[in-house]
Amino acid sequence: MLMQLDVFQVLADPTRRRIVEALRHGEQQVGDVVEKAGVHQSGVSRHLRILSESGFVSMRPEGQRRLYALRPEPFRELDGWLTGYRELWEARLDRFGAALEKKQQQTRQREARSQRK
Repeated sequence: MLMQLDVFQVLADPTRRRIVEALRHGEQQVGDVVEKAGVHQSGVSRHLRILSESGFVSMRPEGQRRLYALRPEPFRELDGWLTGYRELWEARLDRFGAALEKKQQQTRQREARSQRK
């Protein structure tokens, strides 16, 4: 069993991100993930185990095959965490946009006054 990994530690690995991307559209067999992620099967299996143990991926046996799929919960948790930062930056950008618009309006007014003279 792996030690508990932080969500960012799990997703920090580029191979795991490629695997997550490969699973984005639904269940996949290991062979399909290998093909889409461009990694050897042993590497995909190791990363799928990490993703599974960290709660990002579920595995469902179907006959001789194992089908892997993304689990939504960790992504919702990540999105919830990011929402606070998204709101912070959106508010800052809105204030910056308003200040920029005010400055542009002042510049246009100054130019209009100077043209009348």
